Amino acid sequence: MASPAKALRTVKLVHTLVWAFFAGCILAIPIVGWMGRYAYAAVLSGIVLVEALLLVLNGWRCPLTAVATRYTDDRRDNFDIYLPEWLARHNKVIFTTLYVAGMFVTAVRWAGWLR
Repeated sequence: MASPAKALRTVKLVHTLVWAFFAGCILAIPIVGWMGRYAYAAVLSGIVLVEALLLVLNGWRCPLTAVATRYTDDRRDNFDIYLPEWLARHNKVIFTTLYVAGMFVTAVRWAGWLR
């Protein structure tokens, strides 16, 4: 059986990798949208929407946060992920804004308003 410290490190690593995947999806949406790859933008958007639904159903918390709480009493904003505390604190606002902006860029490009 793993020690609590090792288990927490594992949860933090997995959480960080999952976060990086979704952050990458969000950052890629305006790029592929601008390139006219609308199917890719739609797939990336769908992936992010599934994540958002999961967060909504879980009270706006990642399920991995609940797992991490089993291994520590620490409750700083980044106790469950390898991110700077300020980014962990403002993560949802930053990436929701980037997602909406990316979707806007893609929609504007798709509509032909920008060539």
